[in-house]
Amino acid sequence: MALSADTLYKLVIMHMLNKVEFPLTNTQIAQFFLEEEYTNYFNVQKALTELIEDDFVFLNVNRNTSYYHLTSEGRESLKFFENRIPGSMIDDVDMFLINNKYELRNEVGIVADYYRVSNGDYVVHCQVKEGDSTLIEVNVATPDRNIASKMCAAWEDKDRSQEIYQYIIGKLTK
Repeated sequence: MALSADTLYKLVIMHMLNKVEFPLTNTQIAQFFLEEEYTNYFNVQKALTELIEDDFVFLNVNRNTSYYHLTSEGRESLKFFENRIPGSMIDDVDMFLINNKYELRNEVGIVADYYRVSNGDYVVHCQVKEGDSTLIEVNVATPDRNIASKMCAAWEDKDRSQEIYQYIIGKLTK
């Protein structure tokens, strides 16, 4: 029995998430489908929504960026049905991940967000992650929301966050 296109897209998304050691963003997942011309953006969004509803994928939203993780239920389901994905699509996914792994990891490895605390200040939470490991985590308080937003944007500039990380490591190891 042939798979429906919707089911195939879901399996491919789960395969992608299973192959990497970090979450993928909505943009990264859609990029694969659009570059390979497998389907349009709306079908990808529909597949992602249904995967979340079925508890096969977990969604984490941070500052308007959606991060997708494969759940244990999704991993188990994939084991049973992954062999139904055409080999050519598996090869395309694998090549996409190999060719873009550094960029994909960097995009999700640098995280910045802010939140309001009880005294009215904002705390800016900045992180650099590599896989499941946190290389650095910094929390900075500021009384102004605009400054908090600017600090997050500055941290998300990978060159700037790397420079700050190297500065802190240098100061701590002297």
